[in-house]
Amino acid sequence: MNQDLLTPFRIQFEKELLSAISLMGEKSALRDACEYSLTNGGKRLRPLIVMLVADALGHGLDVMPVSLGVEYFHTASLIADDLPCMDNDDERRSRAALHKVFHESVALLASYSLISAGYESIYRNGQIMKKHPLFAYQSDAASVLALEAVSECAGILGATNGQFLDLFPPDHSLETILKIIRQKTVSLFQLSFSLGWLFGGGDPSKLSEVKTCAAHMGLAFQIADDLQDDIQDREQQSEINIATVCGHDYASNLFIQEMKSFEASLQKLNLFTAPFQQAVQLLWSLCPSEVKE
Repeated sequence: MNQDLLTPFRIQFEKELLSAISLMGEKSALRDACEYSLTNGGKRLRPLIVMLVADALGHGLDVMPVSLGVEYFHTASLIADDLPCMDNDDERRSRAALHKVFHESVALLASYSLISAGYESIYRNGQIMKKHPLFAYQSDAASVLALEAVSECAGILGATNGQFLDLFPPDHSLETILKIIRQKTVSLFQLSFSLGWLFGGGDPSKLSEVKTCAAHMGLAFQIADDLQDDIQDREQQSEINIATVCGHDYASNLFIQEMKSFEASLQKLNLFTAPFQQAVQLLWSLCPSEVKE
């Protein structure tokens, strides 16, 4: 697939990320741990969403600080998820998990550090927005709504409780699986869309529609991942997911349904630009080929 329209966004983000890491205080094992995790690959889908939303709004507002912030929050959650007391994973993206390289104590502190940096990014973006002649009046409201979104998406009503339910599911029902996905995965997609919308100059009264759009994308993204797991390791799959519990056909149909709803939501919000269309195609490509129409 041709990704030329997304590549400039990704290149810009990677450049800004390296610059931001260099400003994280003097060099130490803690800063090295943050850098190790932040530069450990990944699709950068969440920060790219922030940038794509702002780009689609077309107001020329700088959303790089919160794009970085979203990646900080996401990386912090991955560090925590990999710890021995959580998922106990030795690897992340084909490299040793952070706690295997820097030990558990440093990994935990790195996670704390990135969460703090994520909140700081909201302040920084608010200050940038205040300097814009047309949107300065919106900066304080955008910052407050952004803080609310982060607290909801990353806290006990969002990703934190999603991880708790993933570790201690009350049952393996579809209802529980969907709740885990919505809190653990969807919440960060909603955060990406929300921050891009707010600091990109979007109408705050449409924020609920923006979150609904993000929910369709987040659910489709997780279903695609579940379908890949189901195909690659049908017999040894121990984690609960939609594909293993509800069946491949059910998950496939739900993926298609959510993708169609996602595209319709983008169009309704006037976000279905060429770069976003390419992001949609990227999401389709993550799903096993037999699912696609």
